[in-house]
Amino acid sequence: MRFQVPQFIEIEDKIFGPLTIKQFIYIAGSAGLSFILFRFLYLPFAIVLIVAVTIFALTMAFYRINNKPFIDVLQSAFGYFFSSKLYLWKKKDKVKPTLKAPVLNSAVQKPIYVPKLSESKLHDLTWSLDIKESLNPGTHEER
Repeated sequence: MRFQVPQFIEIEDKIFGPLTIKQFIYIAGSAGLSFILFRFLYLPFAIVLIVAVTIFALTMAFYRINNKPFIDVLQSAFGYFFSSKLYLWKKKDKVKPTLKAPVLNSAVQKPIYVPKLSESKLHDLTWSLDIKESLNPGTHEER
């Protein structure tokens, strides 16, 4: 049995001529609001608002930022501006952990610095070359 697999699922269907349903709603809403502004406001003031509403509607309908619709960018901006934020003013220095070496002679104990895995590999390499004693107690060798 053969099945048809839908393709181009991220592309919206063109319903009203060259416009998708969202684009048509933005433009029709802009036209309706512009008509209401024209009928009920003083003409010079209404023209300024009509131009602003039309530009905003065209931006919502057609403008894309990083291949995302403008409405998504606008929603993210409102979420950022109106959400609570955490400000950190002082940076605390991290305390580097120390590890004591296994004791061969109970009289000699020196703490050995063990680097973290997140530090650079070059630092780890220089640390391992600079160390003078073996970290494995069974393979203790003199240099």
